[in-house]
Amino acid sequence: QVQLVESGGGSVQAGGSLRLSCAASGRTFSGYNMGWFRQAPAKEREFVAAISWSGGRTYYADSVKGRFTISRANAKNTLYLQMNGLKREDTAIYYCAADRRTFIPTLSGRDDEYDYWGQGTQVTVSS
Repeated sequence: QVQLVESGGGSVQAGGSLRLSCAASGRTFSGYNMGWFRQAPAKEREFVAAISWSGGRTYYADSVKGRFTISRANAKNTLYLQMNGLKREDTAIYYCAADRRTFIPTLSGRDDEYDYWGQGTQVTVSS
Protein backbone atom coordinates (compact mmCIF):
# COMPACT_ATOMS: atom_id res chain seq x y z
CA GLN A 1 0.00 0.00 0.00
CA VAL A 2 2.88 2.36 0.79
CA GLN A 3 6.31 2.37 -0.79
CA LEU A 4 9.25 4.52 0.28
CA VAL A 5 12.27 4.91 -1.98
CA GLU A 6 15.43 6.67 -0.80
CA SER A 7 17.99 8.33 -3.02
CA GLY A 8 20.98 10.62 -2.65
CA GLY A 9 23.35 8.37 -0.72
CA GLY A 10 26.98 8.01 -1.68
CA SER A 11 30.52 8.74 -0.60
CA VAL A 12 31.69 12.10 0.69
CA GLN A 13 34.73 13.56 2.43
CA ALA A 14 34.55 14.49 6.09
CA GLY A 15 33.16 18.00 6.46
CA GLY A 16 31.15 17.68 3.28
CA SER A 17 27.42 17.71 2.66
CA LEU A 18 24.84 15.35 1.25
CA ARG A 19 21.07 15.49 0.78
CA LEU A 20 18.95 12.38 1.04
CA SER A 21 15.48 12.15 -0.48
CA CYS A 22 12.64 9.73 0.21
CA ALA A 23 9.84 9.51 -2.34
CA ALA A 24 6.59 8.10 -0.96
CA SER A 25 3.65 6.51 -2.68
CA GLY A 26 0.07 6.86 -1.52
CA ARG A 27 -2.38 9.69 -1.20
CA THR A 28 -2.11 10.04 2.59
CA PHE A 29 1.57 11.00 2.78
CA SER A 30 0.67 14.47 4.00
CA GLY A 31 -0.91 12.95 7.11
CA TYR A 32 2.06 10.81 8.18
CA ASN A 33 4.69 11.67 10.73
CA MET A 34 7.99 10.72 9.10
CA GLY A 35 11.45 9.82 10.35
CA TRP A 36 15.01 8.99 9.39
CA PHE A 37 16.98 6.19 11.05
CA ARG A 38 20.45 4.80 10.43
CA GLN A 39 22.42 1.66 11.12
CA ALA A 40 26.21 1.56 11.15
CA PRO A 41 28.30 -1.62 10.93
CA ALA A 42 28.25 -3.60 14.18
CA LYS A 43 25.77 -1.17 15.74
CA GLU A 44 22.04 -1.14 16.41
CA ARG A 45 19.66 0.93 14.35
CA GLU A 46 19.37 4.42 15.80
CA PHE A 47 17.05 7.37 15.46
CA VAL A 48 18.23 10.39 13.48
CA ALA A 49 15.34 12.82 12.99
CA ALA A 50 11.55 13.07 12.77
CA ILE A 51 9.07 15.57 11.35
CA SER A 52 5.38 16.10 11.96
CA TRP A 53 2.72 15.61 9.31
CA SER A 54 2.49 19.36 8.74
CA GLY A 55 6.24 19.94 8.78
CA GLY A 56 5.78 22.36 11.65
CA ARG A 57 7.64 20.37 14.31
CA THR A 58 10.93 18.48 14.18
CA TYR A 59 12.88 16.25 16.56
CA TYR A 60 16.59 15.39 16.28
CA ALA A 61 19.03 13.01 17.90
CA ASP A 62 21.65 14.88 19.92
CA SER A 63 24.40 13.54 17.67
CA VAL A 64 23.07 15.40 14.61
CA LYS A 65 21.59 18.60 16.05
CA GLY A 66 22.95 21.64 14.27
CA ARG A 67 24.28 19.59 11.37
CA PHE A 68 21.27 17.79 9.88
CA THR A 69 17.93 19.25 8.80
CA ILE A 70 14.79 17.22 8.12
CA SER A 71 12.13 18.69 5.86
CA ARG A 72 9.26 17.61 3.66
CA ALA A 73 7.41 18.68 0.54
CA ASN A 74 3.95 17.22 0.92
CA ALA A 75 2.81 18.34 -2.52
CA LYS A 76 5.64 16.21 -3.96
CA ASN A 77 5.23 13.29 -1.51
CA THR A 78 8.90 13.67 -0.62
CA LEU A 79 10.93 13.69 2.60
CA TYR A 80 14.45 15.15 2.80
CA LEU A 81 17.47 14.99 5.06
CA GLN A 82 20.09 17.67 4.51
CA MET A 83 23.37 16.58 6.10
CA ASN A 84 26.15 19.12 6.63
CA GLY A 85 29.47 18.85 8.41
CA LEU A 86 29.55 15.09 7.92
CA LYS A 87 31.79 13.01 10.19
CA ARG A 88 33.23 9.51 9.91
CA GLU A 89 30.78 8.35 12.57
CA ASP A 90 27.86 9.31 10.30
CA THR A 91 28.73 6.40 8.01
CA ALA A 92 25.70 4.10 7.97
CA ILE A 93 22.77 2.83 5.97
CA TYR A 94 20.04 5.46 6.20
CA TYR A 95 16.35 4.54 6.18
CA CYS A 96 13.23 6.66 5.90
CA ALA A 97 10.12 5.55 7.74
CA ALA A 98 6.46 6.51 8.06
CA ASP A 99 3.92 6.26 10.88
CA ARG A 100 0.73 4.89 9.35
CA ARG A 101 -1.41 6.81 11.80
CA THR A 102 -2.47 10.21 10.48
CA PHE A 103 -2.37 13.65 12.06
CA ILE A 104 -0.73 12.44 15.30
CA PRO A 105 0.47 15.43 17.36
CA THR A 106 3.55 13.76 18.91
CA LEU A 107 6.83 12.65 17.34
CA SER A 108 8.64 9.39 18.13
CA GLY A 109 12.26 8.32 18.05
CA ARG A 110 11.37 4.64 18.48
CA ASP A 111 11.67 2.49 15.39
CA ASP A 112 8.89 0.15 16.55
CA GLU A 113 6.41 3.02 16.26
CA TYR A 114 6.96 3.35 12.51
CA ASP A 115 5.18 1.09 10.06
CA TYR A 116 6.58 1.63 6.56
CA TRP A 117 10.27 1.59 5.67
CA GLY A 118 12.42 2.31 2.67
CA GLN A 119 15.11 -0.01 1.38
CA GLY A 120 17.94 2.08 2.79
CA THR A 121 20.70 4.07 1.15
CA GLN A 122 24.40 3.88 2.01
CA VAL A 123 26.22 6.97 3.23
CA THR A 124 29.99 6.67 3.53
CA VAL A 125 32.09 9.47 5.00
CA SER A 126 35.84 9.21 4.50
CA SER A 127 38.81 11.23 5.69
